[in-house]
Amino acid sequence: MFAALRQPLARASAVKPLARAFSAYTPAQNAVAPTTPKLEFLLTETRGRVGLVTLHRPKALNALCNGLFIELNQVLKDFDDNQDIGAIVITGSERAFAAGADIKEMKDRNFIENYRENFLGDWTKLTQIRKPVIAAVNGFALGGGCELAMMCDIIYAGDKAVFGQPEIKLGILPGAGGTQRLVKAVGKSKAMEMCLTGSVNLTAEEAARAGLVSKVFSPDQVVDEAVKTAEQIANLSQPIVQMIKDAINQSFEIPLSSGLTFERRLFHAAFASKDQKEGMGAFAEKRKANFTHN
Repeated sequence: MFAALRQPLARASAVKPLARAFSAYTPAQNAVAPTTPKLEFLLTETRGRVGLVTLHRPKALNALCNGLFIELNQVLKDFDDNQDIGAIVITGSERAFAAGADIKEMKDRNFIENYRENFLGDWTKLTQIRKPVIAAVNGFALGGGCELAMMCDIIYAGDKAVFGQPEIKLGILPGAGGTQRLVKAVGKSKAMEMCLTGSVNLTAEEAARAGLVSKVFSPDQVVDEAVKTAEQIANLSQPIVQMIKDAINQSFEIPLSSGLTFERRLFHAAFASKDQKEGMGAFAEKRKANFTHN
């Protein structure tokens, strides 16, 4: 959740300082006008049916703060409500997806205000977005950055990406899912090692082998590859895409027998859609399906 920004990072030596603080892609001209009057911490654009969100605090290595999450929650809601958008990609810069939380913002907080305000509660609203969200991670994804990536549905990583939970070094523990989601991705032993030492970080290849990351690309390709996958998903039947996302997420919350029943009921419900008739009809007729998202 929090980045030990001034601490030496074990196993992070592979991430070389880069001259540029921004991703290699060039933003498209059709930028989305968000509901918020002005975005201070984010850049947004659309690529076809994909909404692209870039964390933009370059001087702070995209350290996460409340203002950033207020903007992120609004932008994600706008994309989720937009029928022309079928999937979302979140990325950062080549140096850092997000190097953790803004320590200066939270160092003087106390228990009562944290509890009364449900501090960090708003930081997990990403998990309520119904459309698929892909994290395109370059550079540091530490503390809150790692937690933010794990809230997404798919993680693609540049080959210099580094994942870790160094909160213990700050006398604190992860508070936005680090102890809960990480163990489900990499297993108990590795999650314990990462969280208890704060100095065991995963390279992109290690994260892929452990199951935390789906695919690894060169840093200049990861955003484009994430958008390519998002576009593929966005052009499939959106009701069925969301059913699949719901079913997989339920597998983390309920017993297997209940999960199988939930999946089967969604399977039955899919036969009420026009896209099921089109998809199966196209297969039988040996043609490409033309989904209408109904």
